Amino acid sequence: MGTMCAGTACASARGRCMEIETSTTLTTSAATSSAHTSALAERPATGMSLRMVWQTLGDPTRLRLVALLREDELSVVELQEILHLGQSRISTHLSVLRTAGMVVPRREGKHTYYSMAKALSAQERNLLAAALATLAEIPEAQEDAAALNVVLEKRRGASREYFNRIAGRLGKSFCPGRGWSEVGPMLALMMPRVVVADLGAGEGWLSQLLAQNAERVIAVDNSPKMVEFGKAEAKKKGIANLDFRLGDLANPPIPAGTVDVAVLSQALHHAVNPAHAVAVAARLLKPGGRLVILDLNRHNVDQAREMYGDYWLGFSEADLRQWLKDAGLTRIQVQLLTPDEKPPHFQPCLASGVRGE
Repeated sequence: MGTMCAGTACASARGRCMEIETSTTLTTSAATSSAHTSALAERPATGMSLRMVWQTLGDPTRLRLVALLREDELSVVELQEILHLGQSRISTHLSVLRTAGMVVPRREGKHTYYSMAKALSAQERNLLAAALATLAEIPEAQEDAAALNVVLEKRRGASREYFNRIAGRLGKSFCPGRGWSEVGPMLALMMPRVVVADLGAGEGWLSQLLAQNAERVIAVDNSPKMVEFGKAEAKKKGIANLDFRLGDLANPPIPAGTVDVAVLSQALHHAVNPAHAVAVAARLLKPGGRLVILDLNRHNVDQAREMYGDYWLGFSEADLRQWLKDAGLTRIQVQLLTPDEKPPHFQPCLASGVRGE
């Protein structure tokens, strides 16, 4: 994967000058706007005056941070790569934005991720849109979108590299949440003689089980070696109704509205954006189709990132329920299953939802 180079001293100096000019321009505009807009007298959701919110967004670096966090949740390290700025400087700006109620942190093991606050008032959203319109005037910001894509691709690449390394050996090693006590309840939710999409299928051990009774199983994985291995296994075992395809959870190579059941079995915690992956999986369903998710309950075993290539340390029941709801599914069910007997006692979580007729 490509990596970002450190910014030059000259670019840093231009950034500081741009910060002063943009801050002055935005502050002056805010004063003029407040004299003519009665809405500014209202107390925003952040608890700060709208003038203070506008002044907070007046700093070019903070504005760039806000623009990036609107696109995706990011860590300080990832923001360093994108902005070519030091950790202390980025942390300082994030602290200001957090105090202003514009961004919120989320602790995940040893890492802290930042995202945009959702509870912004209409006035704050209008100010934010006006401030973001000035990004074109910040030279350093013009490469931010491309740099963000590089960082997100590195996330995907790390997971893909892990699975490429263990292709052909995955089923022989311990993997949390993959025992029969977890898979059994998941299979019980499925109807026979249906078209199934197994998303993030790995070597396809679950796909093979499902293919025994399903009309057809489409197994999707983003690791070329996993797909190659899965195809070879299906051919060797004579499983004609199992179709392996190379693809990503964010954009699986399956037409919308063509499957009866979509499965995300211990795959969602490898997705760059799990909420989006759930929404995409839901779109694959026919009317009346079911999405089934088997994953881990939220935990703090940071070693899982290196041991199993996990990006997310599980999910809460509330997360899964909300994502299924946001995807437009109904008859939502979420349940915690029996924790693993071996330390660190990972606890699987099973969730499902149905697309309306």
